[in-house]
Amino acid sequence: MRLPTRSSLLLGGCIAMAAIAACDRVTLSRDQARDQAAPAPTAPSQTPTAKSPTPAAPGASVVQLPSGRTIADVAAQVTPSVVNVFSERQVNRPEMSPFSQDPFFHYFFDLPGRDERGAQRAPQRERSLGSGVIVASDGVIMTNNHVVANADTVRVALKDGRELDAKVVGTDPQSDIAVLRVNAKQLPAIQIADSSRSRIGDLVLAIGNPFGLGQTVTMGIISATGRANVGITDYEDFIQTDAAINPGNSGGALVDMDGKLVGINTAIASRTGGYQGIGFAIPSSMAMQVENAILHGGKVTRGWLGVAIQDVTPDLAKQMDLTARHGVLVSDVTRDSPAAKAGLQRGDVVVSVDGASINDSAHLRNAIALAGKGKQLSLQIERHGKPMTVPVTLGETPAGQGGQGGSTIVDDGILSGLAVQPLDRALRGQLHVPADVDGVVVTKLDRRGPMAATGLREGDVIVEVNRKPVTSVDAFRDAARSATDSALLLVYRDGATIYLSLSK
Repeated sequence: MRLPTRSSLLLGGCIAMAAIAACDRVTLSRDQARDQAAPAPTAPSQTPTAKSPTPAAPGASVVQLPSGRTIADVAAQVTPSVVNVFSERQVNRPEMSPFSQDPFFHYFFDLPGRDERGAQRAPQRERSLGSGVIVASDGVIMTNNHVVANADTVRVALKDGRELDAKVVGTDPQSDIAVLRVNAKQLPAIQIADSSRSRIGDLVLAIGNPFGLGQTVTMGIISATGRANVGITDYEDFIQTDAAINPGNSGGALVDMDGKLVGINTAIASRTGGYQGIGFAIPSSMAMQVENAILHGGKVTRGWLGVAIQDVTPDLAKQMDLTARHGVLVSDVTRDSPAAKAGLQRGDVVVSVDGASINDSAHLRNAIALAGKGKQLSLQIERHGKPMTVPVTLGETPAGQGGQGGSTIVDDGILSGLAVQPLDRALRGQLHVPADVDGVVVTKLDRRGPMAATGLREGDVIVEVNRKPVTSVDAFRDAARSATDSALLLVYRDGATIYLSLSK
């Protein structure tokens, strides 16, 4: 799903309480922005857990569920399993004035970062508010990565009023999942649903800590499943809901009417920065796979096939005389990859994996990634109009490669947050890049950040960084990490090369 270009994606873990509606936005890209003035931690308001259906107040309007319980009963069951998450980190604010090094200028104008004598001020502290879900009674809590990213300290507030220090066991930025652990036993762990059985129209409750106000429950339905290509994470298979999700709900629970977890609330699509009826949750099945990998392996190891893929469109199907009207077209095969060893070829159409139908590229990418290294799969394909079955043993996704065709995200230096991927044959043809131009393709950047201000765009081909050729992702990563204070980029775009400069 591609949202209108004016829409914004808001990650609910960042809150600015000084102005309650002010929150950093993400325009069709992932942004781990933090709140700068969050209130002190407060525990969720306490409500006793109902062990049996509680009679409604006289005259109250009650929705009776098939189980005989009410929505209030479901809320009372699950709210003790949802916690408030408070994280804090130290940041150094860059000085933007050309006179920032002049102590006399600081003395008269009191510029940020210096005191009245011109001396460097102490680094500032940023706080972020979000939510989390207790998934194991021995202290395991799941939340969003962007809620605790780069945090120095993390605390959680339980429903019973306790506040506990939390340790970040591990994170997976590619799915936006983080796993925390607190030193406590016999916590009220939530029950986990099989999110693959969720249906459009199912009633759901969203539970979290919106705007730091305290635990809040909202109700809606599942509006869609399998939402991908939204631009929030590398691996996307979101549940879409109209249950109200606001800043602070990130990492909170989306539960069904049995009181079981179906998703981890993650983001909203909005043109105003507030709730507009479109929220996204990571399915519980995907989230629990990531959690299990972090707890037992220390990291998430994803399966790798080694192909460049694209959706089968009606025009492609007609031009290539394909009988398949759904599936994923293989546009390139990486040399010595599992796909190459299995005999996959350019032009093959993958229509199903182990009998499960494949409808688009995101679906295949998720299926391969979640299957994991060493998994043996049967790919049902179409080749030259004939159906075939190709057995394949998956490898491990190479280091630095993400879910979008082998993309890598710069994690340090002035280009931090920029995502690029190799310029393969498919992208070369799609972007009309001549054979004598080598580089890496920009796949994602913060459209509100400094790189976007230079004019850099998604789809640009970066040829040089600080006058060093970058003909591979590894070469680009090395050059980008060495660019700490400034960067001069040579970029190919629309048949011409241009220089773009960026400095702190």
